[in-house]
Amino acid sequence: MVDEQDSGYGRGKSGVDGEVAAPDLPYQPRDPESYRPAIGLIGCGGISEMHLRAYKNAGYEVAALCSRNRARAEGRRDEFYPEADIYLDYRDLLARDDIEVVDITPHPEERVPILAAAIDAEKHILSQKPFVVDLDVGEALVARADARGVKMAVNQNGRWAPHFSYMRQAVAAGLVGKVQSVQFAVHWDHNWIAGSAFDEVEDLVLYDFGVHWFDMALALLRDEKPQKVYASARRSAGQEAKPPLLAQAVIECASAQASIFFNGNTRQGQEDRTYLVGSEGAIGAYGVDLTAQEVVLYTAEGVARPKLVGTWFEQGFHGTMAELLCAIEEGREPLNGARANLESLALCFAAVESAHRGESIVPGTVRRLPIF
Repeated sequence: MVDEQDSGYGRGKSGVDGEVAAPDLPYQPRDPESYRPAIGLIGCGGISEMHLRAYKNAGYEVAALCSRNRARAEGRRDEFYPEADIYLDYRDLLARDDIEVVDITPHPEERVPILAAAIDAEKHILSQKPFVVDLDVGEALVARADARGVKMAVNQNGRWAPHFSYMRQAVAAGLVGKVQSVQFAVHWDHNWIAGSAFDEVEDLVLYDFGVHWFDMALALLRDEKPQKVYASARRSAGQEAKPPLLAQAVIECASAQASIFFNGNTRQGQEDRTYLVGSEGAIGAYGVDLTAQEVVLYTAEGVARPKLVGTWFEQGFHGTMAELLCAIEEGREPLNGARANLESLALCFAAVESAHRGESIVPGTVRRLPIF
């Protein structure tokens, strides 16, 4: 639990707690009523373990796994779906008529031709994030999917992390009024990437990691559209990883602001905090990491502390696929649809450009992930 003397969380206007029952909000993933298609997973790298575990626990059927590494695919199959078929070529998996939905996990550059082939095969798609590194390519894929009647979503799993999901639902329900500010501050140790492929990604924190927070900023800001973003990135003293592990971004809207601060070189005292203020209330989340989070909601009625169940990786990966399946069943656009995700990427790309140029950038004017 949070120490209120340190955090100030839970104190009313007079500094005295005024506890009220927490609103019952639908923060957990919502499964489709009856739609249970056969799913194919393309790409069996490290993150696929989280996908398959979430799908298994949700009762979804994964009928086939594809990887260029047979041993890796067989390992995933044996652990999660022993009856699933194995493919070494994604085109063979896409040729199966019984598979209606595919989860595509390879890195963005490798993923584009697979996404195009899946669209042409008229499979509904969950794409790993970041969706694309070029907005024009992303728009072309979205148009191609529309022409084929394909639903395409992006695995922005942070939206269904219990604390973020509850905050998102509280804002959508109008419990805090019109959003004025959102502040994210993430302190963790990202030096584990040293010596890995991620160590070569110069803008790793703002891009591959930070895209979750740019996406959440847009989800929480709702109707407030970013007009410009200013960002910076620096190497920190004593870090082992090559990319800068200190980064920050300020997002300006017409009548709201959001700020994101990252310190990926926090060796002791890790902390993750989110605080949102609206015209009629506020909501915050605080914890030692992305999983252990306490949420506190402040309104005129008092202070509410919902007891949330679940974790980012379990509910997050369940939620992205569940939302796609519900959208297919209900004939609508997924909340995590690829079209809307291009706005999150536009904000992320603008922040990366800003960090290199040292000036504010208008989102959408940078069409491709900057490479310097």
